[in-house]
Amino acid sequence: MRQGKLNLITDVPGLMVGNAQDDALRSGVSVLLAERPFAAAVKVLGGAPGTRETDLLAPDKLVQQVDALVLSGGSAFGLDACRGVVDGLRAAGRGFAIGPVRVPIVPGAIVFDLLNGGEKDWAANPYPTLGRRAHDAARREFAIGTAGAGTGALTHQWKGGLGSASAVMDSGVTVGALVVVNALGSVTAPSGDFWAAPFELDMEFGGRGLSGPFDPAHEPFPAKRLGESTTIAIIATDADLDKAGLLRMATAAHDGMARAIQPSHTPFDGDLVFAASTGARKLADPAVDSYLLGHAAACVLSRAIARGVHAASPRPGDLQPCWHDRNGQAPASCAASGSVDASGSAP
Repeated sequence: MRQGKLNLITDVPGLMVGNAQDDALRSGVSVLLAERPFAAAVKVLGGAPGTRETDLLAPDKLVQQVDALVLSGGSAFGLDACRGVVDGLRAAGRGFAIGPVRVPIVPGAIVFDLLNGGEKDWAANPYPTLGRRAHDAARREFAIGTAGAGTGALTHQWKGGLGSASAVMDSGVTVGALVVVNALGSVTAPSGDFWAAPFELDMEFGGRGLSGPFDPAHEPFPAKRLGESTTIAIIATDADLDKAGLLRMATAAHDGMARAIQPSHTPFDGDLVFAASTGARKLADPAVDSYLLGHAAACVLSRAIARGVHAASPRPGDLQPCWHDRNGQAPASCAASGSVDASGSAP
């Protein structure tokens, strides 16, 4: 495997990501869009998920494609971000056709970021507006780190963030990940090295290999309280997979979460993985290729998790340090390749 050109989920042809955030709120929204409807599935392994329209992603349900996937902060309030994305899709004439009516299909998931120091005393729920702005900001290149749905993310020790990574397999199939890292668990060993280090490609999060085994005695009790957590992700590919195949890939991708965050899938995290396929590339050998896709999905998600924390940048009033603060380094950029502004940011 090798990195895609941008090392983002949008290396999968036809995909775009939009971010919107409010720095005063310390929260935001990220949305995955495509040029046309796409197949999707979901696998939930955490004990405290918050979701919208995920039941219809089961292989036996009627709707076979969706129009967007949403990752949001805000806990239950953030589920309304999907409404803003639905409004944007409706305005664009997108949606599942029922007679003359089109109904946009937009599953979503949320993380809990309500106690991160942001201004949460709103009079009107801000997430529908953030969702619409994320929809309108969708593009191939987008910011990671303290951006979008990762704006207010926290982890066991370091500030969390929005991560993304991609891999091009020997077969030419592309796999990408987008993840909001807001875990109860830790993404680093006591040394500060990322648990995902064995899967790093091309120094994408500092080239820091593991320098010692995990020692629980050196891990302080999480700074986060139980229930203030969750890591949510999207794995996408251009391989032609149906919902059953995508469910299998989402399940395998959870291995990557468990490798990069310790512990993960706790009763207090709502950990889940969406899987999406544009269907552009037929599999030469479905049995073998599906096996390799699961492996690639796990590796890419591990890398994306580390990149999200590695790219986090400081803001006044932060409750946790950025990973770079510990190492005396400034982040190279809180944006992916092709630096862009934080589209959709509130003043």
